[in-house]
Amino acid sequence: MDTPQKLSRKDFVSDQEVRWCPGCGDYAILAAMQRTLPELGVTRENTVFVSGIGCSSRFPYYMNTYGFHTIHGRAPAVATGVKLANPHLDVWMVTGDGDGLSIGGNHLLHVLRRNVDMQVLMFNNRIYGLTKGQYSPTSLVGAKTPSTPLGSIDMPVNPCLFALGANARFVARGIDTNTNTLGELFTAAYHHKGAAFVEILQNCPVFNDGEWDAVTAREIASEHQLWVQHGKPLVFGKDHTKGLRLAKGGSEVEVVTIGENGITEADVAIHDQRNRTLAFLLAQLALPAFPMAFGVLYDDPMQSYDAAVVKQNAGAVEKFGQGDIDKLLRSGHTWQTT
Repeated sequence: MDTPQKLSRKDFVSDQEVRWCPGCGDYAILAAMQRTLPELGVTRENTVFVSGIGCSSRFPYYMNTYGFHTIHGRAPAVATGVKLANPHLDVWMVTGDGDGLSIGGNHLLHVLRRNVDMQVLMFNNRIYGLTKGQYSPTSLVGAKTPSTPLGSIDMPVNPCLFALGANARFVARGIDTNTNTLGELFTAAYHHKGAAFVEILQNCPVFNDGEWDAVTAREIASEHQLWVQHGKPLVFGKDHTKGLRLAKGGSEVEVVTIGENGITEADVAIHDQRNRTLAFLLAQLALPAFPMAFGVLYDDPMQSYDAAVVKQNAGAVEKFGQGDIDKLLRSGHTWQTT
């Protein structure tokens, strides 16, 4: 048998012209993905990217793999069908905060609660970019856009909280400009068997430029970003002297400074990515009172939906024999009501 050829980044670059606006954060995410896939040892013919509608959803065109550019909000349904039709495929679903949480919110909820084995990447720029800057489900209260000229009065959706609330078994958060950590998150999501949800903070330089500057600006990033690692203290800050301490029986967190008021690193909480309560606390941390949490917030695997379907079908065949669709259709009434 021939040894499989080792692929490189260029093998996953398609021949299509990348047509995002100059400076768009999507370029960095695309590059991180094209670098990561060869390291995972995947093949192009077993890899599928499925997207809905929006700037992010052009992603499948730029990957030299199989792909489906589907309809608005319905990428989860199509991706589920792909995975059930061929469970051996590696399915990646790409969506945005508008496509995934507005018209597609219902479909996204079900792909997460069912735990279909796929990686869901949500690009969150807090705006509808493709349709010229309307406010999205993640836009902040007060956001002034063409559709909210006086400022949005909607309460925004927190994507990671949404995923956790839908009982997702893997929830992570990254940043478009931090490409090294993006690769690590893609790798962790890929190795998780089940629905893996990754929110990516992404800048739209045309319609919502600088939306994440308070979190990502280089001069303040260390103070406003908390990068979590399983089994490691929840520390942050330029010198890692700040941390999170659990309070009130573990139902709340507070920021403490190591070295002040007798606080030591032993007082800082340890990240446990299988602790669902902690994941909820981390997902909702927000400026200015807290840093924003990044990395794998939650990872607690269970049997995936597609694996359960395959097992159930195999059991049915063993018990009843192989089905015959022609015989079924010609069998007359298959059920009656009285």
